[in-house]
Amino acid sequence: MSPARRTNAAGGAGPGATEAEAANASLLALIDRLAGMLDRSELTELEVQVGDTALVLRKPVAIAPTQVAAPAVAPPAPAGSSAEVPAVAPGVTRPSVKAPLTGIWYGSPSPGTAAYVTLGGEVAAGQVIGLIEAMKLFNEIKSDLSGRVVKVHAEDGKLVKAKQPLIEVDPL
Repeated sequence: MSPARRTNAAGGAGPGATEAEAANASLLALIDRLAGMLDRSELTELEVQVGDTALVLRKPVAIAPTQVAAPAVAPPAPAGSSAEVPAVAPGVTRPSVKAPLTGIWYGSPSPGTAAYVTLGGEVAAGQVIGLIEAMKLFNEIKSDLSGRVVKVHAEDGKLVKAKQPLIEVDPL
């Protein structure tokens, strides 16, 4: 490992890290601390602005779309068509695999290759479901659940925050 890619045990930049890597590590740590503060508070949104840079953190209830409740059971699929993932009654949540750290999400090992998991596909506990890039290191993210993937929340190349749901799983 080159000195420019060293990290300490806490995930921060090590003594051989570049200034940019140290700044990125500091920024990600600050975002994680602010997200933790928001989670522990009764606030639904937190906005911080320094100069031209602004950061807005929102709890899911603050961004939940207002819509008419979906039916508790999906209509039957026409004969010969592929089965769709059934709808869930409002207020019912499925188990989900959550991001263990903040970083950029990648759902496949490299561009143009098949995704680790697909909607409707099965996933086993311990199976790699994607990669999170943090501080120029790619971390394999493994499922702690087994079942059928019913929703993929994370988008390729987009930032995911620690404890954010990545996929929802319907246990078999």
